[in-house]
Amino acid sequence: MAEPSRARSKYVIGPDGSPLTLADLPPATTKRWVIRRKAEVVAAVRGGLLSLEDACARYALTVDEFLSWQMSIDQHGLAGLRTTRIQQYRI
Repeated sequence: MAEPSRARSKYVIGPDGSPLTLADLPPATTKRWVIRRKAEVVAAVRGGLLSLEDACARYALTVDEFLSWQMSIDQHGLAGLRTTRIQQYRI
């Protein structure tokens, strides 16, 4: 017997403080990852809108790549997601 799927949130609070739904997330075909898009995906996973596995499959990300986004936000805020500043934030 299959397990019942976990109920998903209808929306979460995005990085800018506004409600974020599945329809508001970046398209699955996103190739250019700006800070806002990365932060929206992290917020969606943290809020239960998407599972980590769903996010990685949808956006063709590795788990390590997603976790690095999450860790950058935790340690340095949204500025930590800038690719041009990544060397300054690495320890």
